[in-house]
Amino acid sequence: MTVQRSRPGTAAPRREGASASRTSLRQRYRAWLAHHRQSAADSLGRILDNPVASMMTWLVIGIAMALPAALDVGLDNARAVSDSWESPAQISLFLKDTLDPAEGEALRTELAARADIEAVVYLPREAALQEFSDLSGFADVLDSLERNPLPDVLLVTPLADGIAVEAVHRQLAADERVAEAVLDMAWLQRLNSAMELSRRLVLALAVVLVAGVVLILGNTIRLAIESRREEIVIVKLVGGSNAFVRRPFLYTGLWYGVGGGVCAALLVAVALWFLDQPVRELAQLYQSNFRLGGLGVMGSLNLVLLGGLLGLAGAWLAVSRHLGSIAPR
Repeated sequence: MTVQRSRPGTAAPRREGASASRTSLRQRYRAWLAHHRQSAADSLGRILDNPVASMMTWLVIGIAMALPAALDVGLDNARAVSDSWESPAQISLFLKDTLDPAEGEALRTELAARADIEAVVYLPREAALQEFSDLSGFADVLDSLERNPLPDVLLVTPLADGIAVEAVHRQLAADERVAEAVLDMAWLQRLNSAMELSRRLVLALAVVLVAGVVLILGNTIRLAIESRREEIVIVKLVGGSNAFVRRPFLYTGLWYGVGGGVCAALLVAVALWFLDQPVRELAQLYQSNFRLGGLGVMGSLNLVLLGGLLGLAGAWLAVSRHLGSIAPR
């Protein structure tokens, strides 16, 4: 084996420049996960270091989210009440005064034989007056009347629903023996239509308030970016990518959104607790066991999750707009 010696007066050759080393996919994943943990903890620490300002931001977000949530809970409770009133559609036929009881009974038999009618009940005017006297409490006044002002009534229960009931109602109203036909479910249909309109109004209000929450969070993150401008410049100088710089601010928006969602759930719960006792007392006056329903565990978690998503959306909006303008000179 030969050994090469360097000539006198000459230096040994050496490599110049930086040497690159490869990192495995597993190491990259661990570094990425470690930075996520560090960014989440650091962002939460920065928020908790300013409790007053953070609480005010949480309350603003919570109030904006609690308003449509509370209105939606109120509509759900109103729908529960209206569902308890649901009953088969019934048509009240007020017969003309010229009809005697035999003709009224004959009409009842005729209607009961129809295939689209389930049942027909004949209520004579004397029974109707007695029922009204018992329910109204004006027995003395009614006894002083010279004649019974109430007509004979047929209570018709159709088999069909919806449009078919309307058709039956129109047919019976056109009968010459009927003075007036009243569809007892008409008021409930109007109530359901009003509730559907209210739900859409709540949805529109929720969209506006959600947009407001995103803008509030975006402005908060923008201020955080401006306060850390020099830090961002230094990170970019040493080779930090936009994703690396963006990550802490996304977690900041996430924590603000989650805190706002928690505040919203608490505000709704407190409002329902405040109204629960008066609602119970009112329900008892109507011999009802109705109780206010709340968000529940899943509803509260959904509100917190929605807040977190809105926080991420607001943070992403702010970071996308302002982070690109910050670059080392």
